[in-house]
Amino acid sequence: MPDQRPNPDELLRRLREEEQRQKRGKLTLFFGAAPGVGKTYAMLQAARRAEHAEDRDVVVGVVETHGRSDTAALLGDLELLPRRSISCHGVQLDEFDLDAALARRPALILMDELAHANAEGSRHPKRWQDVEELLDAGIDVFSTMNVQHVESLNDVIAQITGIIVRETVPDSVLEQAHEIKLVDLPPDDLLERLREGKVYVSGQAQRALENFFRKGNLIALRELALRQTAERVDAQMRAYRTAQGIEQTWATADQLLVAVSPSPYSPRLVRATRRMAAALHARWFAVNVEVTGAKPMSKANQTRLSSNLHLAQQLGAQVVTLAGEDAAQEILRFSRERNITKIIVGKPVVERWRDRVRTSLVDQLVRRSGDIDVYVTAGDAAEQERVPAQKPLRAPLPVWKYLAALAVVLVASGVSYLVFGRQQLPDVVMSYLLGIMLVASRLSLGPSLFAACMSVAAFDFFFVPPFFTFNVGDLRHTVTFFVMLLVAVVISGLTDRIRSQAAASRKRERWTAALYQLSRELAGAQGSRRVLEAGARHLEQVFASKVSIFTAGTDAALARVYASKGQDEALERDASISHWVWTHRREAGLGTSTLPSSNALYLPLLASAGIVGVLGLLPNDPGRFSVLEERRQIEAFATQLALALERAMLAEETERARREIEAEQLRNSLLSSVSHDLRTPLAVITGAASTLLQQPAALDEVSQQDLTKTILEEAERLNRLIRNLLDMTRLESGAVKVRKEWSPLEEVIGSALDRLEARLSGRDVHVELPRDLPLVPFDPVLLEQVLVNLLENAVKYSAGAIEISASRKADEVEVEIADRGPGIPLGQEERVFEKFHREVNERSPSGVGLGLTICRAIVAAHEGRIWARNREGGGAAFHFALPIVGQPPTIPPAEPGLATAAEQVS
Repeated sequence: MPDQRPNPDELLRRLREEEQRQKRGKLTLFFGAAPGVGKTYAMLQAARRAEHAEDRDVVVGVVETHGRSDTAALLGDLELLPRRSISCHGVQLDEFDLDAALARRPALILMDELAHANAEGSRHPKRWQDVEELLDAGIDVFSTMNVQHVESLNDVIAQITGIIVRETVPDSVLEQAHEIKLVDLPPDDLLERLREGKVYVSGQAQRALENFFRKGNLIALRELALRQTAERVDAQMRAYRTAQGIEQTWATADQLLVAVSPSPYSPRLVRATRRMAAALHARWFAVNVEVTGAKPMSKANQTRLSSNLHLAQQLGAQVVTLAGEDAAQEILRFSRERNITKIIVGKPVVERWRDRVRTSLVDQLVRRSGDIDVYVTAGDAAEQERVPAQKPLRAPLPVWKYLAALAVVLVASGVSYLVFGRQQLPDVVMSYLLGIMLVASRLSLGPSLFAACMSVAAFDFFFVPPFFTFNVGDLRHTVTFFVMLLVAVVISGLTDRIRSQAAASRKRERWTAALYQLSRELAGAQGSRRVLEAGARHLEQVFASKVSIFTAGTDAALARVYASKGQDEALERDASISHWVWTHRREAGLGTSTLPSSNALYLPLLASAGIVGVLGLLPNDPGRFSVLEERRQIEAFATQLALALERAMLAEETERARREIEAEQLRNSLLSSVSHDLRTPLAVITGAASTLLQQPAALDEVSQQDLTKTILEEAERLNRLIRNLLDMTRLESGAVKVRKEWSPLEEVIGSALDRLEARLSGRDVHVELPRDLPLVPFDPVLLEQVLVNLLENAVKYSAGAIEISASRKADEVEVEIADRGPGIPLGQEERVFEKFHREVNERSPSGVGLGLTICRAIVAAHEGRIWARNREGGGAAFHFALPIVGQPPTIPPAEPGLATAAEQVS
């Protein structure tokens, strides 16, 4: 009897999972085939029962009645959680308030429409993520969901209904649900409810009847919902059996398993199982067992096994490959885990004497299957023609290995004779066994068995009287011969098995390392182009093949986006195969049943959201892909590449959307700013100019001068606005080049003050510059623009004195321009440098809001930094720092009595 004691690690894992489940809230999902089947109504009824019968604290988070009076009546006196108002694109939306729910912390909360997408500005983009956070907080949740929102069924739903559902819920959410309650309604009853206006209003109901709510769609959706619920129940049943240690099969539904091997008889066995599964309406599995330590299969057998499993997959089987030392034990273990009710195996075709040497797979399955039915068949009568046996090609005999084994036996004989003689026979036997172990560890099984036989013969010939004959004078030595031969054979067999296992482990390690390297490089690749290059490079190295990758372009046409260097025209000629693979989402080409004459293998790159591309592989060895293990590795690599490519495409799409949103916001900000700030000076200029032209005689000289001055001031204001817009455009386009010169700050400060002399008239400007201020590398023209913009900003927002100061700090020079205005509102110290930002205070003066943005761009081009802060006692101070890089030139000291331009300003 097998050991029935539970695995301690498994018990510990279950305890931890149970502990986590106790801390986490329970999700009850009311699941239906389509809108209108009564999910919300059933949820409210269950909540009512929980409130009254179980005395639970129930709160309504979100419930959408859609105008249904009977559903609204069930809300009754249930506590409604106030919603949070969110502004989205100028529209006020009421959304679920997650923080309020966590603070209220009820025992049970109702969250209708689990797949709902939240408005922008919410904590989570999807409602199911809100539910996850509620569950993590220990709050039970009732929610509703339709089958079309299941992520894994997205493609199937689109194929049935012709509608792509954008709001989906990951399958993991359903798998973690505590309970799924199916709310079912026949299609005819649902259509009647729709016509009566109980699902949608009349206009929407008519459109729904013509599109989504066709009867065929509803039947298919109902079947999907029933199957999804049944699979969930089946998973719960299997989990219960595992937790309770129940090994016997519960035949709640037939599930079939067919054992597939490289045998040429396997295809008809697979077809017979397919017919049996269709008759029973049962799922079926095609299972192959890789026996650990067995001899490697020949290439012909590998090709045949791959073909047999591929046939099973085409016929609808779920193909599974198991690994273990005992094929029957692995098949039965898998059968009990998956609740298999029937196992189908082929009739033995080997000679009868082999069954006497070792028990066949059929006998082992029949004896150990317990309550699982085992069917032994050779297929249907129509397929009884005998498949001609194919004799395997014999490999050339490795003569040198047998000669080496013979040499080891002769050496062991010589050493034993010289060291132990003929009196210490046990030591002689041990010497021979040591030689056999040496041969087994270095050579293959055949030479080691040959060495074992030769050792027994040499022992008899040299050490057992009568000497130098194969006669045995004392029959007691026959026991020694038998034990010696048996031990030698066991040592040879075990050593060969260890060697095979080590070789298999090394091979798996190489594949795992290659897959790990691919996954790591794909994870770090940024952009779809880098992902394609990284994936193709690994595929070329691992599979010794030339690679082509096809993806859909902007016009939805399939185009080759990557090709290996030196690519020949084979893939170009087979471009039509890639379109077939893209359309049908199945592999084609070399080694497949579709267009097998092609020299290349094409695989669909399938990701979570569907197909993202087609992978083409042109191997240097055309027969390489016929090996099953190679095909599995290719599929694993293709899956990793598809997921990484999908991630890169989604990131690029998100970045494009972000840029479009920013561009749209920029356009809106530009239009709102420019439309007002350009229209105002133009209106003033137009009015003043028309007055001068139409009423020159009625105006005295002072009025004419005032109007002329107004025109000039508004024209200068308009010129500044246009100049700022042009400067910002030139800076962002990279048209402005920084030409650094070693210059004194005093000169550029004096030049900026001269430019603003008219605007600074009547203002006190205090300049404080130390005499030992060093030369600084900067572009004088651009830095003057920075100072002018900062001074204009100070003039706009303050009426008092303006202070300019500079100081050296480490390897940079810091300049400060301060005023005593209203200061900067808290939290807006960084925002004042953003484009079109003007809301600094309540009396925001006119302007496009680009002056400080231009300052930041120029300072950044100098590799400096700029920031703003509020001053103690009121006012704002703008600082910028320029780095001092390199050795400044030496200049002679200034003559006594001379002052700098800045020192002359008062």
